[in-house]
Amino acid sequence: MTTTPTIIGSERSEIGFPAAMDLLREGASALDAVEVALRLCEDNLADHYVGTGGLPNARGEVELDASVMIGSTRAFGAVGAVRGYPHPISIARAVLERLAQHCLLVGEGAELFAEENGFERAQLLTDEARKLFLEALDPSEESVEGEQTRATAGDDNYRMAAMELMKRFAPHSGPWGTINVIALDASGEMCVGVSTSGYPWKYPGRVGDSAIPGAGNYCDLRFGGAACTGRGEMSMRVTGARSIVDDLGRGIDPTQACRSMLADAATLPDLFKTELRCLALTPDGRHGGASGQVGSTYALMTPSHSEPELRPRSVVPS
Repeated sequence: MTTTPTIIGSERSEIGFPAAMDLLREGASALDAVEVALRLCEDNLADHYVGTGGLPNARGEVELDASVMIGSTRAFGAVGAVRGYPHPISIARAVLERLAQHCLLVGEGAELFAEENGFERAQLLTDEARKLFLEALDPSEESVEGEQTRATAGDDNYRMAAMELMKRFAPHSGPWGTINVIALDASGEMCVGVSTSGYPWKYPGRVGDSAIPGAGNYCDLRFGGAACTGRGEMSMRVTGARSIVDDLGRGIDPTQACRSMLADAATLPDLFKTELRCLALTPDGRHGGASGQVGSTYALMTPSHSEPELRPRSVVPS
């Protein structure tokens, strides 16, 4: 039995959909489609929340997280806090396929694995992202780089003050958030993929829900796949993606399953609570999404589409 290839994704994922759908039309796997779509997102220099050009952590370093999960086997591969490699989604796939004894590599270990497997290195902090970072540090003054000098007590005091300032940082005003993609191929296989540079100005080494199975990403071919964006710590606390897929397994409509998860997350006490978004796809091609803000959308593409279609998400006030 042939399944209609379908791909859905979060805001800004649509940049990779035409290339991914071309692959699906040719009979490629859902995993191939997800990787191609997210690699194109990672290469989008205008997007400061994924891949090259992602906004840095509190030390001014870009750290990337990504994961993929296969529906039929629930095999999972992920990397977290990766520096210097522009395509974490491909490294996550390599973990899944070439390092089957593990699911998740982070930091230096993930970078060593990427080097061993021949992945290209790149400078991830672009001039524009660096400018946004320096403006956030002190928007009222020109930032001047000093000479190489030995740190003094004043330098230590400055770093402590900068740490306090970081706590007050908000996301920049442009489009923001993790990108996720769910694909269903002609054979009926499903794959979910997620890629992100994480929350801007995060504490170094922070890994969000994007690299955690059941939190930012979950896929079970018996029921469907789901993915989350936004406040990853909240998604981890409610195992957001897994709870959506569990509801799909109980026969709940994808949109309602997404709404139920957001309603649960909204009950959490969280001093840093911000919006959480999610989307879901079933093996028979039904899909839906939910968010905490009016006007939010998700992207859809099937073989009958000439270009991605944006669909509204159901709104659940947080």
